[in-house]
Amino acid sequence: MGVLIAIEGVDGAGKFTLSSALTRAWEAAGIDAVRVAFPRYGESIHADLAAEALAGEHGDLAAGVNSMAVLFALDRAGAASDLRRMLHRHDVVLLDRYVASNAAYSAARVHQDADGDMVEWVRALEFDRLLLPTPTAQILLDVPVDVAEERAKGREQQDPSRARDVYERDSGLQSRTAAVYAGLAAASWVSPWFVVNGAQADGDTLDTPRLAADLLNQTAEYDGMSR
Repeated sequence: MGVLIAIEGVDGAGKFTLSSALTRAWEAAGIDAVRVAFPRYGESIHADLAAEALAGEHGDLAAGVNSMAVLFALDRAGAASDLRRMLHRHDVVLLDRYVASNAAYSAARVHQDADGDMVEWVRALEFDRLLLPTPTAQILLDVPVDVAEERAKGREQQDPSRARDVYERDSGLQSRTAAVYAGLAAASWVSPWFVVNGAQADGDTLDTPRLAADLLNQTAEYDGMSR
């Protein structure tokens, strides 16, 4: 049985960069790792509806915090069986965003902290009601919001298909989301958290092979793996 590790952080934190680097590091070490990104745009009707709403379609759908959270949750629920199969076939299943993203952004939208009702509602919805697999560990990419915003802008300029949505353009929301993420990590919400310097993750100063090894060594005690 493999481990399920989720990478979290605000938009532009460097999740894709780190998840790709970790996957390569594990593969180089002979560890069978697979990467999955959420939301599953182009694969899930729920993810696509959410993306369209954030682009201004579907009337006032994007204004509903719980409505958007349910769409993102249903996207993950549609992948739950696949995730379980992957965990039986691979050593590591690495997720680029998972349930904590829904908790952090939803709480930030209603101006709540990590210990608020919204975070608990998302947890109960996705883990208790929809029975999503619990992550073995979660990584928070800690990066200043202004740095993440500049990265997102640069990504948008280089690739017009990656235009920023209404969440990504809202710097206040991004700041509040970062604060909720910090609270979730401090509380070890759902599973152990590891905080990684996001500035290093997007540059050349992070020792990714060391981080990859440390993650498996430290998560082994939680699920019985021996490495």
